[in-house]
Amino acid sequence: MDWKKKFIDFSFKKKALQFGSFKLKSGRTSPYFFNSGLLSTGTNIIEIGLFYARSIVDSKMKFDVLFGPAYKGIPITVTTSIALKNYYDLNIPYAFNRKEYKKHGEKGDLIGATIYKKRIIILDDVVTSGKAIHHSIKIIEEQGAEISAVFVLLDRKEKGERDLCTINHQKNKKKYEIISIITIEDLISYLLEDKKLKKHIPKLIKYREKYGI
Repeated sequence: MDWKKKFIDFSFKKKALQFGSFKLKSGRTSPYFFNSGLLSTGTNIIEIGLFYARSIVDSKMKFDVLFGPAYKGIPITVTTSIALKNYYDLNIPYAFNRKEYKKHGEKGDLIGATIYKKRIIILDDVVTSGKAIHHSIKIIEEQGAEISAVFVLLDRKEKGERDLCTINHQKNKKKYEIISIITIEDLISYLLEDKKLKKHIPKLIKYREKYGI
């Protein structure tokens, strides 16, 4: 729990993790919210890269390329690639997608390393229902690549399209693992030990009972 606690401390300090009333993309009203877009300084993004790099190395996952979904996944992928090189001497290429298909110049909807027949790790900030990650899976599979796993900072572990699996092959589907720095359970455990923040626990538990898996 030590480095999970370090990440939660970091998130609160930078106000990326907040309590209140927040309307999510899913339409749900949540008592907490994580906004990685606020981690936008050089120091912050270096820290984020280190959290991902450590999680990837600890997983012993086999992979060839890092993939960052536009837009928040792009800086995450770049900083993780740098951290893997600087701290673990792993020179890993990265790629990310465009929101719009480019018809001139290099063309296409992908930028960076070629991912054809490569093993890919998807990096994103938060997974709620899993809907957004399905879009990344579709992009990667259309390029003939294989997905090793999905890494996120926070897994909210909510009901939805969480059965992440191959989209192109309906038979013998391969399920993809979601690996997170922290989960909602980690956050609740953290709050239990903090006298000032534990007041938020009842709302989190009520929300979790309604939408959690």
